[in-house]
This record gives sequence, C-alpha cells and structure tokens, in this order.
Amino acid sequence: MRDDARTVIDRAIRAVLPDRAVRQVLEGRRFPGRVVLVAVGKAAWQMASAASRCLRIDSGVVVTKYGHVMGPIPRVACYEAGHPVPDEGSFRATQAALEAVSGLTEGDTVLFLLSGGGSALFEKPLLPAQELQDITGQLLACGADIVEINTVRKRLSAVKGGRFARLCAPAKVFSIVLSDIVGDPLDMIASGPACPDPSTCGQALAVAEKYGLRLSAAARDLLTKETPKSLDNAESLVVGSVRALCAAAAEVCRELGYEPVLLTDRLCCQAREAGSFLASIARTHAAGGRALAFLAGGETVVRLTGQGKGGRNQELALAAAEGIAGLPNALVFSVGSDGTDGPTDAAGGMVDGGTAAALAARGISLHRALADNDAYHALQAVDGLVITGPTGTNVNDIAAVLLRP
Repeated sequence: MRDDARTVIDRAIRAVLPDRAVRQVLEGRRFPGRVVLVAVGKAAWQMASAASRCLRIDSGVVVTKYGHVMGPIPRVACYEAGHPVPDEGSFRATQAALEAVSGLTEGDTVLFLLSGGGSALFEKPLLPAQELQDITGQLLACGADIVEINTVRKRLSAVKGGRFARLCAPAKVFSIVLSDIVGDPLDMIASGPACPDPSTCGQALAVAEKYGLRLSAAARDLLTKETPKSLDNAESLVVGSVRALCAAAAEVCRELGYEPVLLTDRLCCQAREAGSFLASIARTHAAGGRALAFLAGGETVVRLTGQGKGGRNQELALAAAEGIAGLPNALVFSVGSDGTDGPTDAAGGMVDGGTAAALAARGISLHRALADNDAYHALQAVDGLVITGPTGTNVNDIAAVLLRP
C-alpha cells in the first residue's frame, strides 16, 4: 500500500505540472511591443521555462523559493527567496521585478506567471521589514486561514492587492495563474498582485482583532488604506487548481484497482481535525471488502502550540495514525503538491495501521509530538515522511485514505 501511495503521489503531481497548461495558453499567441516576463511563486521557474519555449521574451525576472531554480532561462534573471516569511531575498528580487517593468509603454506587455507562495516571495513592504516579518509570523502561528492572512498582507505591501498591475501601467498585464487556494479566488492567490481587490479595510481590521495581532500604529493605519478596486490594464487566466490534482489522483487510484471517492476539493480546517476525520472514514469502511480510495484536496491549517518541526500535511498524517491503529489494510497520506510542507524538506506524511505501535516501540509519544507540533521527527522515526523534492507546481494539498480488502 505504501508503494501504491507513492505511485498516486508521484503520478498525480506530474499530471498537474504547469508546462502543458502554459503552452496551451501561449502557443500561437503574439503580444505587441516588448514582452517582459515576471514569474512569481513556487512554480515560477517551471512556468517561466515553459513560456520561454513558446515565445520570445525580451527580459524577465523569476522569483521562487530557495532550491526551486532548476537552471538558466534565456534573458531571464532568476532569484530565490524566503517562504513562508519574506526575507531580504524576497525584497531584492521584487525590486528587480519592479525595475524590469518600469518605463514600459501602452504597447508593451508584462507576462505575469503567478503561483502559490508569492505572498512571501514577492514583497515590497510599506513598513519596516522586520515588522512585516513579525506580523507574517503571527498570522501563520495563530491558525488564520489563507484568505484571512492575505486580507491583512495586501494592505502592508506595495505590490499586493492589485498594486503591482498599477505599477506596470500603462503596459498591459497578462497573468497566467496556478491556483493554490480553495475556490481559486484570483484576488487571494499570492495576494492578488495583478487583480482588483474586493476585500475591505473593515475585513482586515476584523482579522487583526479576531487573532489579537500585535500591530504598531503605522501597521494599523495601513489596514485602513484601501487597495485598487478596478484595473483597466490587467487580464488573468487560471490554468490549474487542486481540482485537477484530485482528478489525476482519482485516475491513478482507479488504475491501481481502487474505487476512488472524492470527499471534497475544498478541505479547510485544522490539520489535526482533518486527520481524525480521515481516520474515521477508514474505520467505517475498513471491513467493506473493497479496495477504496477516499480523496480530499484543499488546505488545512496548524495552530502552533509547541516548538517542534513539521507542516500541516505531516501533522494531518500523524493525527490520523491513532485512529487507524491496528487496521492491517489502511493507509493515510497527505502531501503538498509543491513538494514542501512547512519549513521542512518533506512534502508531507504517510501512516498506516502499524504507525502508532511503531512510535510507541521507539518511546515516542504520538500525543506529545502533536502537542509540540513535532510531526516531522515522529514520522521520520517510522519511515513516515514523504519526500519528493521541489516539484515545479503548486496547486494546494491532497490527502487520501487507501483501503485494501
């Protein structure tokens, strides 16, 4: 079953690599004037590489996560930067992108290739960098979902919430977007640098109050400044999402002999709760005498209560381990399609009916590991980490229950 799980993970992710989608949009398309490419996000290098093979790029900038640049791209400068918290690499790369799009005319085009992770990677803060990093850390630790996080971050940035498109004017901005957010809201993917922002100051202030964010007077004042509500120089097209990832996983499961059942492509809850729920699904159907695969796509959140190492997918898997303990025919996995889960080198985690006992045999308390948010080391001890390396795509996460008769 572990071999089956690895096959599902590998083939489903390969099916949603952005190359084909980018080529389908750009092949045969011609833009007038100069074409400046700006690619931002965890899939930025892969998308830019595909675009460079479809049309001539006059100049360009790629901004992606550390370890995600796979080689040179003609006439394009590639930068790596911090995620999930912006760093000096983020600020330096963003400044290079802004310089690349300055001085363009109405006849020129900015080809903007956007994928998840851009909120941290693409940043020009409107307040001191250290303060922005602190607020980002608070948002990530408090359990806020990605929509709440980005509603705040848009107002602290000179490039988010449609402001990048304004800086490109009068040039046209044509965006090809790989969605990593449930429901594919353009304004929330990488905090919508080239999309009108429908969120309001009131909503941003409500998030700050809900989670008790520590904000300076300057930061709180920025939350009262509205973002662009219309853009006449920007066009966006979504070419990939978690729905495609779930569909690809279902097809692979079917080929392996499982009957796939899509539970949801809008999973949005605490990672531990999702793990417990999937374990309950396994318990209900384990004695059914059929090979079944229950799939759930989306993005969970982790509320930090400890100082351990891990990510939302690893925590989901570890939380499922207790619920499926003793089941000889059950496996649960959860992975991020980009190949990284939190600040770790793992894409996610995988557990089966023997995981809880294996942890106990090594003197590792499952409950203590969860309380300390230390899923990485717990799973590492029982061969439960899923490590893929950077994949070149980013269309959210997928979790699954596999059952064999």
